Amino acid sequence: MNLNFKNVLTIIGISACTTLVSIWGFTRWTKSSNAFENNGKLPANYASLINGAAPGSTVDFTPAATAASPAVVHIKTKTNAKKVENGNQPRQRNPFFDLFGDENFGDFFGGPRIIPEQRASGSGVLITADGYIVTNNHVVNGADEITVTLTNKKTYKAKVIGADASSDLAVIKIDESSLPYLVYGNSDDVKLGQWVLAIGYPLNLDVTITAGIISAKNRSIDINSRQSDKPVESFLQTDAAVNQGNSGGALVNTNGELVGINSAIMSPTGSYAGYSYAIPVNIVKKVVTDIVKFGTVQRAYLGVSMAPEELNDEQIKKLESELNVKYKAGEGVLITNVLDGGAAKTAGLKAGDVVTKFNGATIKTAPELQEQVSRFKPGDKVAMTVKRNGKDTPIEVILKAKLGTTDLSKSSKMAEKLGGKLETVDKATAQKHDIDGGVMVKELGSGVLSKSRVEKGFIITSVNDEEVKNVEDFYEALKKSNGTIKLSGFYPGYYGNYAFMINLND
Repeated sequence: MNLNFKNVLTIIGISACTTLVSIWGFTRWTKSSNAFENNGKLPANYASLINGAAPGSTVDFTPAATAASPAVVHIKTKTNAKKVENGNQPRQRNPFFDLFGDENFGDFFGGPRIIPEQRASGSGVLITADGYIVTNNHVVNGADEITVTLTNKKTYKAKVIGADASSDLAVIKIDESSLPYLVYGNSDDVKLGQWVLAIGYPLNLDVTITAGIISAKNRSIDINSRQSDKPVESFLQTDAAVNQGNSGGALVNTNGELVGINSAIMSPTGSYAGYSYAIPVNIVKKVVTDIVKFGTVQRAYLGVSMAPEELNDEQIKKLESELNVKYKAGEGVLITNVLDGGAAKTAGLKAGDVVTKFNGATIKTAPELQEQVSRFKPGDKVAMTVKRNGKDTPIEVILKAKLGTTDLSKSSKMAEKLGGKLETVDKATAQKHDIDGGVMVKELGSGVLSKSRVEKGFIITSVNDEEVKNVEDFYEALKKSNGTIKLSGFYPGYYGNYAFMINLND
């Protein structure tokens, strides 16, 4: 018994000493560690510290939702019945949808078909108290009647002020005053992980607000190429739930400021599946200002070809060999070709240069460069930096229009009114019909051209009796007109020449 008692005391003593040593060591370790609180305060490098606020702080969306929702409107459109040629051409399903419904498939029979009257629904954002509204081009494009309904249920007829297919933006107007409107934010200040609200009229519902975060910036999803050969894409990506009908609606920050116009979703079904895309408000501001001031967008061009965004090691080595440069993916945008007559050529840019800064903004991807250029007009002087032979080289560039001039385009405003899609006739077609060149009407669009007797496929060989061999000649001829133009030409496969008088002042 005595021996056992001594053994017990010995064990207790050893355990106590071990416990004391453990506590002392643990205390020393925690004092030297940055992973725990010190004196009741979180260390500055704590992983969950956000803007100096402790984790668990909440965001109240109520003020932003209350302020912004009255300025988001419901847009309904009606498109009259029309005849469509070649309605049976196959189409490939695109995972990116424009939130306004997919186009009709052709029927199973050859030749023309009749598309019945169509009605559709979208959203828009009031940007002035006197009724100017920004929305998507695809919401109002081709519509014969546009109706706008406010959150107070008042309804108005709207007219299109102007549209830009390249950025998928349009401006419409209603006749009213003292309307609620949204204030522009700054999309450059938008951060990854930042809370945003999507406001619109999805699935023909009343005004609907959803919340999400900015999950990516400067996304290019190749959706605007469906309606423009010069698409401008640098989307904000968010996981705020949007669906068909949200097109043209607002993406706002927690201050209630407009940071984007909702335009597309990525989905295998056409309904929301996780990602939506909005046009940054800094692009919106430029496009809207141009449309209201000039009637069309005064778009500037740098005049370069750029390397694809995603390059594997083999592709990089091939480009390095062709251009005789060293290039590291992600360090900037690699210029692969400088176009003759363009702004870049005049400024001294060379193939192999890597653009790292434009107007003070750091450039890492092609969409980032594209977005920066889209903010300027022809004639604007912009500072940029390129890496050449391993050294940073400052360059000042004067941006030009598509036609290679710095003039604000008078013809672009007239071309916007004319509408349609024009292409230079290829050499084979020109030789077949024994002409030096010409311009083919590929699509009639929704402008004055669609209301004339001109049909798709018409080849224009002169404007006001002045020969035109290409699209550039055509636009130059428009500059000289006083609003009334005579289009002369022929239809391939039909005998004789035709002339059509069109008044662009109507």
